[in-house]
Amino acid sequence: MSTRQDSRVVKETQTTPSTREKESLLNQPKAVWAVFFASIIAFMGLGLVDPILTLIAEDLNASQSQVTLLFTSYNAVMAVAAIITGAISSRLGAKWTLICGIVIIALFSALGGLSNNIWAIVGWRAVWGLGNALFVATALVAIISLSKGGNAKAIILYEAAIGLGISVGPLLGGLLGGFSWRGPFLGVALLMVIAFFAVLIFMPTLKDQAAVKRGTSLAEPFRAMKHRSLVVFGIGAALYNFGFFTVLAYAPFVMGLDVHGLGYVFLAWGILLAITSVFMAPKLQQRMGTVRAMCLMFTLFAALLLAIGIWTNIHWVPIIAVILSGAVMGNNNTLVTTAVMNAAPVERSTASAAYNFLRFIGAAVAPYMAGKLAEWFNPHVPFITAAVFVILSGLIVGFNYHHVKHVDHAGSNH
Repeated sequence: MSTRQDSRVVKETQTTPSTREKESLLNQPKAVWAVFFASIIAFMGLGLVDPILTLIAEDLNASQSQVTLLFTSYNAVMAVAAIITGAISSRLGAKWTLICGIVIIALFSALGGLSNNIWAIVGWRAVWGLGNALFVATALVAIISLSKGGNAKAIILYEAAIGLGISVGPLLGGLLGGFSWRGPFLGVALLMVIAFFAVLIFMPTLKDQAAVKRGTSLAEPFRAMKHRSLVVFGIGAALYNFGFFTVLAYAPFVMGLDVHGLGYVFLAWGILLAITSVFMAPKLQQRMGTVRAMCLMFTLFAALLLAIGIWTNIHWVPIIAVILSGAVMGNNNTLVTTAVMNAAPVERSTASAAYNFLRFIGAAVAPYMAGKLAEWFNPHVPFITAAVFVILSGLIVGFNYHHVKHVDHAGSNH
């Protein structure tokens, strides 16, 4: 990381690097925990619908590929909206951008729960994706700016919130889905109302006055893509997301479980994701370096997807492989996020916007593609295809090692 970037980090946190390193991960201001709690609820939306996909398909007479559009519409809007998050947050400030995102998520998750046909839910999930885009990009920057202990600890906190949200989401989806598929949607809306008040009361107004004066341009995320390292990680994450969202959107259809069973499987998956993102990923970074550890995780994930693709009809194989994939994904999420934050000499919000735009393209295409591949061929093909994409992500990062290896040294500074 450049000297200019290091000085900005110090300025944002009003402390020295040595002081930051001594700070405990759990010794954080109330504002950090408010954003942390809101992040958990926001990321519940990702895994929330996993256990109820089959219920929605049955109740609303929808095909598997139509139901996977609940992920595709959500992620497609997140990809496009990622470009505008920097311009919005620079004008509103982190706090009010987060609050806007929370309000949109609460309102449109409630509307989804009150809908009576699959296309209405797909549409409301798309607008929900806009709220999540505003929230996700800003939450990471807010936690880094407000937290004590340095970049690395802040990213671990953020990834822990993601892991908890993703793990609790399926559990909540399974429990509330046992009454009705509408329950999880309405449950998230209620929890987001609580998150709204937490952020409103405890988070201070953070506003980058310099960014406001110059007016962050919509073109800045595209300008950031002139940095090859950022593009490499973005494309790698887009290909990796073909695997990630094939697991989330299509694996529920091949496990042969009811709504409660699916909830418990994805709970176990999410718990492993949360634990490894917080405790194992930093150790892998220290021992192997960020880039090499990332490529190892891509390889292991591809192997698990291939196992599901080969033994799709033996229900315990997808169940075990999906649960184990949580450990791989947890490590990889932290590794990639750390790498992106140190990849290019641009503002973090701009780097986050460019990266989210690239990665959510893969996240948007993958769910619908998985459903269609199963309809056109058989249930084995989506997982084998996803394994190929994940292998490609590892190859792209690996072949560009010379251009991205600097993130290993940048990460060690924090």
